[in-house]
This record gives sequence, structure tokens and C-alpha cells, in this order.
Amino acid sequence: MDKAHEVRKVSFGGNRMRLWVDGRKYEVDVSEHSKKLGNASPEQRGHFVISPSGYGLHWPELDEDLSIEGLIGVRHICPVTKAAR
Repeated sequence: MDKAHEVRKVSFGGNRMRLWVDGRKYEVDVSEHSKKLGNASPEQRGHFVISPSGYGLHWPELDEDLSIEGLIGVRHICPVTKAAR
């Protein structure tokens, strides 16, 4: 199985989430991506699972899932839109 992303580390400081993905460091404001995560305690934020495929993160206590691509700002172009250019 090919991995979507290689997620090496995820850490939190206040409302900031730091991710080391595919050899690059990213930092995002969690409250911009998830109301649940934005309101979560530090303990709840720290209890997450990285999907084996590298596609996303899951917080079982919060019932919250976020995609790595959404967090790091990957944008995909629809093939139909691309062909119309």
C-alpha cells in the first residue's frame, strides 16, 4: 500500500499544531480547521492516531478526523476544470 504522506511528528503549543510531513514542517491554527479541536483540552488534543496510509489524523475522544492535505494546504485541480482551461 502506498502512503499518501509520511507523517513523522505532530505536536501542539496553545492553538498551534506543528506537523512534520514529507520532510517539511508545517504549523497551523487548529481552531481554523476544527471547532472541536479548537475547544479541546491539551490532553484531548494529544490523544490522536495517524492513519496507517498517512492520509489523516483521528481524535477518538473527540470523534474528529482531519486530512493531512487539508491541514498542509494541498489543493487539487479537477481534471474537467483543468481540461477546460
